[in-house]
Amino acid sequence: MDVFAECQNINDLMESGNDDQARNNLIRVLHHHKEEELEYSALLNHLIRRSGLYPYLDLKTASWQDRLVSEAFQVDVGGPEKVTLHREQSFLLHKLLDGASVAVSAPTSFGKSFVIDSFISIKKPKNIAIIVPTIALTDETRRRLQKKFGTRYKIITTSDQEIAERNIFIFPQERAVQYAAKLESLDILIIDEFYKASMAFDRERSPALLRAMLQLGRLAKQRYFLAPNISDIKDSVFTKGMEVCKLDFNTVFLKKIELQDEIQGDQELKSEFLLNILRENSGRTLIYAGTYTNVKNVSMLLIADGDSHSTPRLNGFSRWLAKNYDPNWSLTKLVKKGTGIHTGQLHRSLSQIQIKLFDDDDGLRNIISTSSIIEGVNTSAQNVVLWSNLSGKGKATITDFSYRNIIGRSGRMLRHFIGQIFILENPPDSQSTKLELNIPDELLGAIVEDETAKAELTHEQLAKIIAFKEEMAQVIDQDKLKLLTDNGTLATTDTRAISSIVLELHREPTPWRGLGLLNSDEPEDWTSILYRVLHLQSAGWSTKHSTIVEFIKVLSGNWIYTIPQLLAQLEHLEIGLDEFFKLERLVTFKLPTLLGDISTIQRKVLNQDAADISTFIAKVSSAFLPKVVHQLEEYGLPRCLARKLHDSKLIDFENLELDIYEAIRILKENRMEIQDSPVYVYDTFDQYIFDYFFEGVGDDRT
Repeated sequence: MDVFAECQNINDLMESGNDDQARNNLIRVLHHHKEEELEYSALLNHLIRRSGLYPYLDLKTASWQDRLVSEAFQVDVGGPEKVTLHREQSFLLHKLLDGASVAVSAPTSFGKSFVIDSFISIKKPKNIAIIVPTIALTDETRRRLQKKFGTRYKIITTSDQEIAERNIFIFPQERAVQYAAKLESLDILIIDEFYKASMAFDRERSPALLRAMLQLGRLAKQRYFLAPNISDIKDSVFTKGMEVCKLDFNTVFLKKIELQDEIQGDQELKSEFLLNILRENSGRTLIYAGTYTNVKNVSMLLIADGDSHSTPRLNGFSRWLAKNYDPNWSLTKLVKKGTGIHTGQLHRSLSQIQIKLFDDDDGLRNIISTSSIIEGVNTSAQNVVLWSNLSGKGKATITDFSYRNIIGRSGRMLRHFIGQIFILENPPDSQSTKLELNIPDELLGAIVEDETAKAELTHEQLAKIIAFKEEMAQVIDQDKLKLLTDNGTLATTDTRAISSIVLELHREPTPWRGLGLLNSDEPEDWTSILYRVLHLQSAGWSTKHSTIVEFIKVLSGNWIYTIPQLLAQLEHLEIGLDEFFKLERLVTFKLPTLLGDISTIQRKVLNQDAADISTFIAKVSSAFLPKVVHQLEEYGLPRCLARKLHDSKLIDFENLELDIYEAIRILKENRMEIQDSPVYVYDTFDQYIFDYFFEGVGDDRT
């Protein structure tokens, strides 16, 4: 590379106002310097400063003017040292510090966490709520903020914790609304990946996120919404009073290698291309497979391949998976090939452990993923492979918006100047993305009395609310209707779902008194009432009711039996480990909310004689594990290790008074005893997981 000629070209582009192309060319020059271990010249530093990429300045060779700029853009982000922001980060931070509410669209590699952390460190708000799309991102965000602010704030990630004087709430949208009634005010409400509030992007999560935006938005003095790749945002009640900022400021260069025309849909040839890509390219690689079927197919391809990229740590992980999950599971075999799997169905701790291994030098080289990677896992990969252009939702192909999010996972500021994108199937056509946040029918039940929100409704939706009120008036009075639609009373906000429950319980109150059978210690006693509950709202249950009922009864032994033992009990249902994960997630997410709404309507709205089934609901919510054990999985501690800790008498997880904070205190207090235990108590990979867990709760061993 002729560096001087490249710098001259970059300068010409800047002079002509083509800043985006100039920045891309500059990043490629910086990559060349990194690869060749070259020292930055004064000219290169000058161009870096002019481009606004201040974190990339080399202060050893920079002029005093360049060093002055670097120092001027340094901010406190809560860590031991200040961090230099790039120009657009600083622009955004100053808006927030001035009290503005901002909805921002910025690239994946923008470095948004620095802005959030710096705002907290400088402004010192009392109560911060951060809404993230997934449990995985909840833990990732918690870990980052725990290290920086754990001594100054109570960091709350579960929905049943007492509020302290200063709090940082980090929730997926479903949990957020449960705190709305407990809070008097928020200093700032932060919504990460807020495009998911649109039904066009995430039909399943949209109503819950919109509900959180409405309820918490009313309490917030300031709002900060973040999303990538949005070209425009339509005004709505959800973004009222917010300034919209579109910041197309990339900090890495994405190099696309298009191979789809050579492959022409030939699956055998595509497989060969993938294997060659993994052999010939260093660095970490994300393989977007799209669907669960494709994840399985790519896994089998890599398992069958003769190449091995195992390390002692990965061999230990494989043995650990064989012992605690299934020796014949594809992941057990796959990790010996240096490859992991990331899907939305895996146990939370398993996903987190793999992301940790993906960042380790002796860990995973590749991860095969569904869309879960683009839904909130901020890991760094040098390469991204588009194996499939399917979205994972039926046979639909990914949108241009999703495609840009996928390839945006390649490269990372200050780690990889250039991200390589290997395209094995046709990408979608390029198009702009306008975000429209409309109130869906599924949210109507939460805004029956909300005149501000109702102003956003269509005539058809207003008619549906009137019809809902008239239908309910035949069964309950106005006070009970208000109770039904009060924020937080019911989990569902769908008037159709509310009506079906109310009318069913009103028509046939006697059979529904059988809910009390769920309090029995004998799972067989649950059978008939579980069938009745599942039939009440058949939509959304993607598995046969008989399978779900039998699965729930076996799952009730989750704390008593190991996962291999549970799988043996489920063998007659032909439920393997992947199906186990799917069903456990389905049951723990959908059943408690449905049972809670049925119970609330039965007792509080219809005044029917009914048993209190809150204990059973709590058990299902925690997959029949002790509540704290289930919560610790979100912190990266698998249930099998929690069982070992319980059996060692170090901690009593069956103590109903134990909460997550007391459990963590006890574990930190006994860290030396846990990690110095003989090998027959905890194996070497157990200790690796303990290290990861303790690091995440802010207790690094010195």
